[in-house]
Amino acid sequence: MYSPQSLHRWGITHSESLERLAYSQATRDPMAMERANLLNMAKLSIKGLIESALSFGRTLDSDYPPLQQFFVVMEHCLKHGLKVKKSFLGFNKSLWGPLELVEKLCPEAAEISASVRDLPGLKTPLGRARAWLRLALMQKRLADYLRLLITRKDLLSDFYEDSALMLEEEGAVIVGLLVGLNVIDANLCVKGEDLDSQVGVIDFSMYLKNDIDDYRSEERNSQIASILDQKNYVEELNRQLNSTVHGLQSRVDSLEKSNSKLIEELAIAKNNIIKLQEENQQLRSENNLILLKAQQHLEVAQGDVSLERDAYKQSRQGLDEMYNEARRQLKEECQLRQDVENELVAQVSMKQEMELAMKLLEKDIHEKQDTLIGLRHQLDEVKAINVEMYQKMQSSDEEMKKKNNVISRLEEKTNQITATMKQLEQRLQEAERHRTSAEDGSRRFKLDFAKKADSLQRQIEHREKQLQQLETDLKIEREWRQTLQNDLHRERETVSQLSTEALQINGLKKEFHRLQDENLQLKTVCEDQEQALEELGSKLSESKLKIEDIKEANKALQGGQVWLKDKEATHCKLCEKEFSISRRKHHCRNCGEIFCNSCSDNELPLPASPKPVRVCDTCHALLLQRCSSNAT
Repeated sequence: MYSPQSLHRWGITHSESLERLAYSQATRDPMAMERANLLNMAKLSIKGLIESALSFGRTLDSDYPPLQQFFVVMEHCLKHGLKVKKSFLGFNKSLWGPLELVEKLCPEAAEISASVRDLPGLKTPLGRARAWLRLALMQKRLADYLRLLITRKDLLSDFYEDSALMLEEEGAVIVGLLVGLNVIDANLCVKGEDLDSQVGVIDFSMYLKNDIDDYRSEERNSQIASILDQKNYVEELNRQLNSTVHGLQSRVDSLEKSNSKLIEELAIAKNNIIKLQEENQQLRSENNLILLKAQQHLEVAQGDVSLERDAYKQSRQGLDEMYNEARRQLKEECQLRQDVENELVAQVSMKQEMELAMKLLEKDIHEKQDTLIGLRHQLDEVKAINVEMYQKMQSSDEEMKKKNNVISRLEEKTNQITATMKQLEQRLQEAERHRTSAEDGSRRFKLDFAKKADSLQRQIEHREKQLQQLETDLKIEREWRQTLQNDLHRERETVSQLSTEALQINGLKKEFHRLQDENLQLKTVCEDQEQALEELGSKLSESKLKIEDIKEANKALQGGQVWLKDKEATHCKLCEKEFSISRRKHHCRNCGEIFCNSCSDNELPLPASPKPVRVCDTCHALLLQRCSSNAT
């Protein structure tokens, strides 16, 4: 892409070659002489306007003399060779006809044409054409619109004669010169001017310069060339920064891919858990089959006992003492049963407490996941701030040498910050691993505890059935004392079973205490992880504050901001109202954003410009606050 200044230089050199041809053809064609004169005047007016605007250093208004002369020269150039059209009032030459064609060639120009038609003070086509030129210059699209117009010579031939300036090569040269006007900012009020009755007279005294002015113009050209070289250097740096940004983006993509792989592994683990649950259900079904077989064996044993009961009906001596002993043993067994029930109630309460603790652990884990997501968002913001820091670099050649050292230091600091960010990400990954291990342990504990509780419940139901059988047997033995010996044998067997069950309960107590210890260890690990996360959050806040300080230092060193393009802004950044012809766009000289007149009606001196310049309301408040803090 060519810059406006390079196109302007090309237009000047090309116009000089055309001047030589024009002087040779002037003796033969008076229209060629007129085209050459208009080309020279356009070259002088555009060059003088660019140089005076750069030296003026701020937005141009409608009272600026070089700008007024530029519009007069452009009006003469567009009027050259216009065909005379007949009407009821007489003969008329109108510029509005060819300019109105731009709306058909470029849809973006429809807004300008509509606003020109809606202006109440314009009554003549000439006034509308003058307003159209001013609005196109404010949009910095005058060269583009006229380039589209001169390419359609079949349409222009209806309005211009064959030897008109717009149909010859001089028109293309003037359009190339107009590209240089894109570096100028103009704020023109179209409503208040009387564009219908203005007289377009060219003031030649502005372009008659002495040797001193020529020397000054050469110095200005050299300054402009140096500024353009600096701009090219800054653009090259911007390309390098864009390449680094693309590299960081590729790293982010690789991290996202690794995250997706971890999610797939998690899905595989969940499938394994489902398979284990299915195996557990199969084991439970097998356990039920084993219980059914045991009940069948027990019924067979009861049949054998009934046969033995018939055999021992004759032996009745010493049964009273044995009955008393059995009753005493029965009381002891009842006392043991009550103790077991109390222990079971305590275990159920402990189970409920463990479930509450697990719920609290799950809540803590979800909160930690939210904090991890917040930390990742903060990391993304830090990366975005680092990218913005690299994109805001504009300074002169002499100041760049001094600021390179500062920029290198800033880059070292950013590298340190990125290293700390990587360490923080590693710590976060370790915390996630600990959290997953804790979740697995809690799940295993729940499964084991549920299995043990089910087995205890079954044992209690079995014991209740046995007690009912014992009571029925005692009633029968009161009537039939001959069967006490067989009952005593059975009671001894139940005593042995209860002793084994008591031993099993003691083992369960030990396992319960061990699980409590593991739960305490998990709690300590979670507390350590929370402390680490709090430390990480404090470090992140400190790094964010350091980055903001670095950003402010970089802004102060650069002395300027990258201005937002006019095309990118359609609404005011503060009030969010849409821009139009009545609501104009204004750049804030501090932040570079675009605001309306009411949101940027403030002027303050900046370090880059000692004169008061236009700033927005937010920058105005910040600058006043800084001035007050510096004064204190």
